[in-house]
Amino acid sequence: MLPRRTPRRLITASMTAAVLALGGCTGSDDDSGSASGTGPSVIAPGKPGEAAETLSAEDAAKQRSDDDTPNSADFDYARMMIEHHTQAIEMTELVPAQAASTRVKRLAERISAAQGPEIETMEAWLETHGGGKREKGSGHHHDVMPGMATDTQLKTLRAAKGKAFDELFLKLMITHHSGAITMATDVLSQGNNIQIGEMADDVIAQQTTEISRMREM
Repeated sequence: MLPRRTPRRLITASMTAAVLALGGCTGSDDDSGSASGTGPSVIAPGKPGEAAETLSAEDAAKQRSDDDTPNSADFDYARMMIEHHTQAIEMTELVPAQAASTRVKRLAERISAAQGPEIETMEAWLETHGGGKREKGSGHHHDVMPGMATDTQLKTLRAAKGKAFDELFLKLMITHHSGAITMATDVLSQGNNIQIGEMADDVIAQQTTEISRMREM
């Protein structure tokens, strides 16, 4: 699984320790200059691969707010992943009547059981953060979401039976899962909200495992 950006609450804790350490060795009790103005300097640890930064006490205090306000990448991810998951569930609904393999049937049950609650969580997240509730049929175009099956592919899947169905289902679902992992990886680097980041981490872990299983079938 790809590493996530360093959570701001960890940076906050490190910065607080730096303030205490520097506050104890900066000037003397008689040094009026250190007790006024901007106060002691603070060393803020950088993100992975980045150098530490020296800040004034005032600037450091501003950065200790642990702000994870959602940005446009977070909202786009939630809206698109809801549609992405919805298509996956629609595909799994075909499995009980058309699949031949017991392993494929069990896989479909796991996918549906996992992604249904994830859709509900993302819809609740959108409402909580003022992103509105998804309106059916008004989402993003399929061509901007990696891994989505085309209408033609879905039509062929609906018409397939037995082993032919199993093979096409696995092929389409592997592509579908790979697309979801791409979307999750993107929001980890572009988004800002902690909850969205945690959901993206779950998607990467879960769907990477399922892709491995499907390739063995």
